[in-house]
Amino acid sequence: MDIRGYTAKLVRRHSKRAVSASGQKVRVIGLGDSRLVASHLGLRPLQAEMACLENGVVPMRYLRNMGTIGIEGQLKLLRSTVAVCGAGGLGGTVIELLARQGVGRLVIIDNGRFVENNLNRQIMSDEDVLRKSKVKVAAKRVRRINSAVVVKALNAYIDDCSVDDLLTGADAVVDALDSLDTRLVVEAACRRFEIPFVHGAVAGFSGQVMTVLPGDKGLAAIYGGDPGRDARGMEAITGNPSATPAAIAAWEVQEVVKLITGIGTPLRNRLLLLDFADGSLEEISLV
Repeated sequence: MDIRGYTAKLVRRHSKRAVSASGQKVRVIGLGDSRLVASHLGLRPLQAEMACLENGVVPMRYLRNMGTIGIEGQLKLLRSTVAVCGAGGLGGTVIELLARQGVGRLVIIDNGRFVENNLNRQIMSDEDVLRKSKVKVAAKRVRRINSAVVVKALNAYIDDCSVDDLLTGADAVVDALDSLDTRLVVEAACRRFEIPFVHGAVAGFSGQVMTVLPGDKGLAAIYGGDPGRDARGMEAITGNPSATPAAIAAWEVQEVVKLITGIGTPLRNRLLLLDFADGSLEEISLV
């Protein structure tokens, strides 16, 4: 029996029948059995999960994903690499949700450490990790959530000199930054590498989201051709309550899922503005 046949037989042997939330009959494999398959085949956990899906068996952790993205969509996510620029209020929630969704490789970029004023909103922070590196804490958190995810934690400052190396190999880049200056640097690098760029920003009770693909006007359509340089985002002035970054981060994650799976319509050339103070949502065309 060739290796593909042996893999298929092994995966099926360790799987069982189940019924999805929609009533569809599927075969699933639990976490322990998936790791057993990995051990038998000499695979990393990520490779084993892909092998299961390739043979029509769904790792149990992804069962609730099937109704929206299916096996092919989940495989695309597991095969993808997403870079998250920033591991704070936006980035922490983005990282958490991408790990749970099953993005195979995460690149986490931040040069900060947790401080007390992060505790109101940054999901990766708690009283025990104050003064610790954000990327190291986030990487440990991801491994506890989904040990199949391959994490690259980069304790680095993003600038014109470093950005190309930091983003190399990414299939999508998420903006979880807090300065326009750095956002422009990352967006420019995404243009050079032709990588989709998911922008998100928060300010008090409001936030915004859009997706920038190669050739789009992107941030220039919002801030103008020469927006100037500002070391601080609006959140430094308006404050940043707990729920706003979580909500905007969730929108950003959905954009990433749509981009990678090809399911749904990304917010391309459209800026989505959310104001939680009055419960309004506005979409602005950028073309």
